[in-house]
Amino acid sequence: MTRRRVSTTGAATGSGAAPARARTGSAAAPARARRAAASGSARRSSNGAVRRVTPAQLMAEAEIARKRAYAPYSKFRVGAALLTRSGQIIHGCNVENASLGLSICAERNAVWKAVSEGIGDFVAIAVAAEKGHDASPCGGCRQVLQEFAPDIVVYWIDHTDKMVRTRLGELLARPFQLVRSQK
Repeated sequence: MTRRRVSTTGAATGSGAAPARARTGSAAAPARARRAAASGSARRSSNGAVRRVTPAQLMAEAEIARKRAYAPYSKFRVGAALLTRSGQIIHGCNVENASLGLSICAERNAVWKAVSEGIGDFVAIAVAAEKGHDASPCGGCRQVLQEFAPDIVVYWIDHTDKMVRTRLGELLARPFQLVRSQK
């Protein structure tokens, strides 16, 4: 499995660069916006302009979601930030229940939230857990991500406080696929 580590400071991700801006009236602006969105790094600002979302920024969004987690039983709070091709970020957090089988992980929470609102075309997800804990998606979350975004890029912070970047296919090499017989 190939994993690339990225500094949480954003140094290796180029987060120090100025955000990409679409100029009004420029013929090249729509093309730039499409390229940025296709790379999974675009986000529309409140005024409709496209700006770049770095892995560090996406992780910061996951941390915001983590603070909303409801984990009174495990005390293990997790947040997820799901990035769409259009640049929208959907937050999810783990929500536990006394009947633990009814609990939901942050990643699945974000996916269900997006799908229920008609949002799709996911390009990246960042997962944040408490400092000092690895937080790669569990097997169930990997399978759900496979259903909706088999080529998604996955980020998390490992136990040494380094950001890990990998593709879902590296985490879930042989996903379950329902094969229906043709009659």
